[in-house]
Amino acid sequence: MNISRISSTARRRAILDAFDAVRETSPTQPVERIARRLDISEGELQAARLGRDTWTLSLAPRELARRFEALGQVEARTRSTAATLIQRGRYPRLAGGDAAGLLLAPGGLDLRLLFSHWHWACLVRERPRCGSVDWRVQIFDQHGRALHSCRALDTALSEGWTALFEVATEDEPAFTQEMPRPTRALSDIEGLAEEWQAMRDVHQFFTLLRRHGLERHEANALMEGRFTEALAPTAVENVLRRASEQRLPLMCFVASPGCVQIRTGDVPLPRWCEGHLTLSDPSFALRLDDDAIARVWRVHKPNADGGVTSLEAFDDQGRLILQLYAERREGQAERAEWRRLLEAFPRWEAVA
Repeated sequence: MNISRISSTARRRAILDAFDAVRETSPTQPVERIARRLDISEGELQAARLGRDTWTLSLAPRELARRFEALGQVEARTRSTAATLIQRGRYPRLAGGDAAGLLLAPGGLDLRLLFSHWHWACLVRERPRCGSVDWRVQIFDQHGRALHSCRALDTALSEGWTALFEVATEDEPAFTQEMPRPTRALSDIEGLAEEWQAMRDVHQFFTLLRRHGLERHEANALMEGRFTEALAPTAVENVLRRASEQRLPLMCFVASPGCVQIRTGDVPLPRWCEGHLTLSDPSFALRLDDDAIARVWRVHKPNADGGVTSLEAFDDQGRLILQLYAERREGQAERAEWRRLLEAFPRWEAVA
């Protein structure tokens, strides 16, 4: 059913009817899958359920993030275009400024929040099994794209959840259509290599991108052979598998436009589950749509500690799917075994 062709007056009713029809035969089917089937955004689908199973959270982004700490034990989830990172734990206290929030807990729920992308937040009630109720918070951007979500795990809801119920409304959000990214030819940028070499902190990379109007994947392409190396898409699975076998702890970054979630620790052995490359243990799960990986880069960035090296996977639109780094603390040199692992790949998996 193509919801997009239905008149606006009947649109919400049509979305609800289609949603209910799917849930009647498949009660646990995730909302994001139903939205894809209906060819609408996940945000629009959740907004259609306002007053029934969803409620708008009338809080400024930073105020909502400040309240995360009081939610108790949760399952936190961030999705990129082809990767989902799920972790169980408690949110730490919010730090950072008005534009970007920091939830700093290496080894736990460790997130970077970009509030300018937070357009609509909602409280969601799901009934995954007969007689059971799940409560969630979901955050969306202006295009209805999910940025981050969390699900309550405690049997008795904490006061933090109760406080959210008190600010829940039925105010409707307005979403806009996301436009495809334009493709463009790249040409060498004078001084880019010198600026890259001069970095002493990896966070200076974002300033470099903004100054030259570049996307991350474009900068990688321009620096190929100097600071970056293109690898085959299979490199992601192979790196994860070897890191698991070598018991090499990694930092795994999965980012939406409004949230970066970081999981740090040992890597479980990857396995295939329902068509996805999956890593999991009792506290976390990483699910990766391996077929969506179009480009992989080994990227080296100088810093004051001798530089850091990452593996970065992108989809066919140049959108970042996943980043991998070796576990390290500020001021520590990068692990030599991580560099050796990555440096082995260009000799036999490099692509043109």
